[in-house]
Amino acid sequence: MNIEQARFNMIEQQIRPWEVLDQQVLDLLFVVKREDFAPPAYRSLAFADLEIPLGSGQVMLAPKIEAKMLQELAIKKTDKVLEIGTGSGYMAALLAARAEHVVSVEARPELAEFAKQNLARSGVTNVTVETGNGVNGWAQGGPYDAIVVSGSVPVLPDALLKQLRVGGRLTVVVGDAPVMEAQLITCTAEGVYNTVNLFETVIPPLDGVAAKESFSL
Repeated sequence: MNIEQARFNMIEQQIRPWEVLDQQVLDLLFVVKREDFAPPAYRSLAFADLEIPLGSGQVMLAPKIEAKMLQELAIKKTDKVLEIGTGSGYMAALLAARAEHVVSVEARPELAEFAKQNLARSGVTNVTVETGNGVNGWAQGGPYDAIVVSGSVPVLPDALLKQLRVGGRLTVVVGDAPVMEAQLITCTAEGVYNTVNLFETVIPPLDGVAAKESFSL
């Protein structure tokens, strides 16, 4: 397999047609080696338009979804970023290339360890991987300029919104299969949030999320 050709095809045939046109994001996809974050058994599928199993029902999201979320977050060099659901560490590495620091929270110790090894091997030094349940964020590191949730939630926990500083952005996939919506939420003023629906998709639920808690008063 010609890896560089496969990477080029992924960017030009999957990601760019998905309206990911930010040249900095596209360039980054050439630099951060996705195949280095895939489990060895799935390395040959690193550039395919599909989710890659990480075990325990967890996955690496399809490349176009990660790229689109990265573009919409518009990360700046001074940003402090929170990622919920580290997985293989690939999204954390993409975020870290553009941010000042990334805190990434992973519920499964074995995946947290896998991500740490991948990040270290790739020379990424500005990511802190924490092991724990990040469904309600990671308040001790906040507030954050950007938050990305790498699994779906039936409803967005308020606790996550409260960890965004004014001007902060959050990307998340909200809903239940078969109808989920990827959203970009911006904190425009203290306690005031603007939500934009980005695209419809279905991705696995975030670890630790209970189904439909939205009925509790």
